[in-house]
Amino acid sequence: MDKKRILDLLKNVSSGKTSAKQAYSLLKNLPYEDLGFAKLDHHRAMRKGFPEVVYCEGKTVQQITAIFKKLAKKSPTVIGTRVSKEAYKKIRKALPKLNYEEQARIVYLGEKVDGRRKMTKDRLPATGSLLPFLCVLTAGTADIPVAEEAAVTAELLGNRVDRIYDVGVAGIHRLIGNMERISKASVIIVVAGMEGALGSVVAGLAEAPVIAVPTSVGYGASFKGLAALLTMMNSCAPGIAVVNIDNGFGAGVMAHTILRLK
Repeated sequence: MDKKRILDLLKNVSSGKTSAKQAYSLLKNLPYEDLGFAKLDHHRAMRKGFPEVVYCEGKTVQQITAIFKKLAKKSPTVIGTRVSKEAYKKIRKALPKLNYEEQARIVYLGEKVDGRRKMTKDRLPATGSLLPFLCVLTAGTADIPVAEEAAVTAELLGNRVDRIYDVGVAGIHRLIGNMERISKASVIIVVAGMEGALGSVVAGLAEAPVIAVPTSVGYGASFKGLAALLTMMNSCAPGIAVVNIDNGFGAGVMAHTILRLK
């Protein structure tokens, strides 16, 4: 849709010939911005509720920088995933306001929710109950990078996040000791490698929907996360969904989508 058609559409809305709902339906599928090496979807937030996120692995520093500059003109928050610290330092020379979350390997422009603050501060005044938030669990410390990708993604999309790490089934008393805290969450993300059993256990104990993330952490027979993936997909506990191996970003977006309904 070119400039003239957009102006004509707005005039029709102003005159009453076209309803606001009809105009929104037409505008939400506007064309992308073509950079040659990338086609930027500036209207994804209109359709999905969050802006386009840049998967940076495999892209050059110059490409990432150009994409970020274009997206920043249209959106207050720009997010890039799978960025090394070395690449971040190079990109930051052109974008001095760029932020970096090293464990999550996420770069971003804009603000994010401070998910590390005490959840007791986020209560509804009338009832004293907690505002909707998500809880991110890991089976082990080695799973934290994937968990942080999920947590930081969710925070950048405007959600509060409670982190509970290293509560795997090898010492299940650690999980049980945190169940009161976990049970208050509206959505739970469980990140686990090895055999991936933690997802099933949490889904069997908690009321909230569980998003399970298999990681590539583990010895040879874990097959770089395949064993955990199959365990999670074959869970007998209801209320559990599974994303791809090491896909913390996908889990964070899914949790955000669920929380938006709250």
